[in-house]
Amino acid sequence: MKLIVRYVLLGAAMLLGACGSSTVPQNAQAVSAATLPLDHAGRWITDAQGRVVVLHGLNMVYKRPPYAPDAVGFDDDDAAFLAAEGYNTVRLGVIYKAVEPQPGVYDDAYLARLEATVNTLAQHGIVSLLDFHQDLYNEKFYGEGFPDWAVQDDGIPVTPDLGFDPDYLTLLALERAYDHFWANDPGPGGVGLQDRYAAAWRHVAARFKDNAAVMGYDLFNEPFPGTVWQPCVVPLGCPLFDAQLTSFFKRAIAAIRTVDPRTLVWYDTHYFFNSGVDTQMGPVGDARAGLSFHDYCVTAQQTGNTGCDPLDDLVFANAEKHVAATGDALLLTEYGALDDAGNLEAMVDRADRNMVGWQEWHYCPCADPTTSAGPGSSSQAIVIDPAKPPVGDNLKTAKLAILSRPYPQAVAGTPKSYGFDAASGTFTLDYVTTRADGRGAFPAGAQTVIALPARQYPSGYAVTVQGASIVSSPGAPRLLLAACAGASEIRVSVTRSGATQQGCAGN
Repeated sequence: MKLIVRYVLLGAAMLLGACGSSTVPQNAQAVSAATLPLDHAGRWITDAQGRVVVLHGLNMVYKRPPYAPDAVGFDDDDAAFLAAEGYNTVRLGVIYKAVEPQPGVYDDAYLARLEATVNTLAQHGIVSLLDFHQDLYNEKFYGEGFPDWAVQDDGIPVTPDLGFDPDYLTLLALERAYDHFWANDPGPGGVGLQDRYAAAWRHVAARFKDNAAVMGYDLFNEPFPGTVWQPCVVPLGCPLFDAQLTSFFKRAIAAIRTVDPRTLVWYDTHYFFNSGVDTQMGPVGDARAGLSFHDYCVTAQQTGNTGCDPLDDLVFANAEKHVAATGDALLLTEYGALDDAGNLEAMVDRADRNMVGWQEWHYCPCADPTTSAGPGSSSQAIVIDPAKPPVGDNLKTAKLAILSRPYPQAVAGTPKSYGFDAASGTFTLDYVTTRADGRGAFPAGAQTVIALPARQYPSGYAVTVQGASIVSSPGAPRLLLAACAGASEIRVSVTRSGATQQGCAGN
């Protein structure tokens, strides 16, 4: 998770589809409101039925040895808690240093630990985005990510240390390490650093390719340009580095596709995109690709949401513009990292207005050395200590009251709008039955699934729906709607009280 100077799923379960993975535990039959595996139709994430899927969830990245979430107690009770709050995704940290501790030598025991976490989450209806996470490249530069053998800093002293994240701009040794990586300079054995990285991704993909609960591979967290960073802080961005970045992603994707032709691949933009700088990246050339973008307001830690809205809106606009040009999927994979209610409320409302799914930063403090909240700060967390049950004083309930909100998990059609008014408890959804890929419409009876967390509806809810009938039980944590015959548009409103109104008459 980064900030920098601007410009200078426990509810009612649905059956896993026939495309489910053999590596998901056999008792994980009811893993998702969506039918897995996931794919996309343009900017929309879709399931195996072609329904639009919206994802809400958290990041879980453990940046200290042994770099696995189970080491800090993240396990079944955490997965059950996330599902009970209505979440359906986790961005799960994979640390390259642990994957390939020595050149060409992969630690399959480490990957097995991560796979166990993926499968635990899957048992509770939560899909995982595998994230090759790095910040400040390596521990030598006070960060994490790359193996020691992949550090080439030209012998420059690692000073001055001004902390995360000013070190990006002040540590020449760090910037040189990025330079060597982006140039694919030869490392041990004369093999290019990027070539090693791509081969590591190929190895990871070979292990997870049949696991339908893996919703994708997030190829590189927040790429920093290295010594050429200064041109990247102007509003239009840095086309020279973006061309380099596009080539890198093509290399990594090509390696993955030799073993896994199906799983979505997600690419990030340059580091400064988070703060409103545009990207000039070209298409990565893969039919199953998506933009994994981040949005942080640099002043939010100090002054809340004051002054943040215009540039946060710009981040979303730049992301939408990019995928409109490339045809790729869209997912907000980081925001937050703070307790400020104003900023969090603005961000989740912004995501709803733009109909973009998200993964908030972060589940726990987890001794995080590279967070804008400060090393190990609990302000980035919703759970203080994952080794303890996620209840009582171990929870950030004020933050959960903002993040655990209703949303459409699977839409039998294409959303026109959705949103939640927290003050009144009113959720609205408007969608057409036309498929997101434009190939016809969903038939009568096609089901839409809406998450309605008990945190927002502790005493139940009332539903008004036009164009569909309710097929779930009253007060169920997932509202299931079946399209009426002849319905072309369906409108839904959920409130905390009142009378339920439904029916197919007149459609």
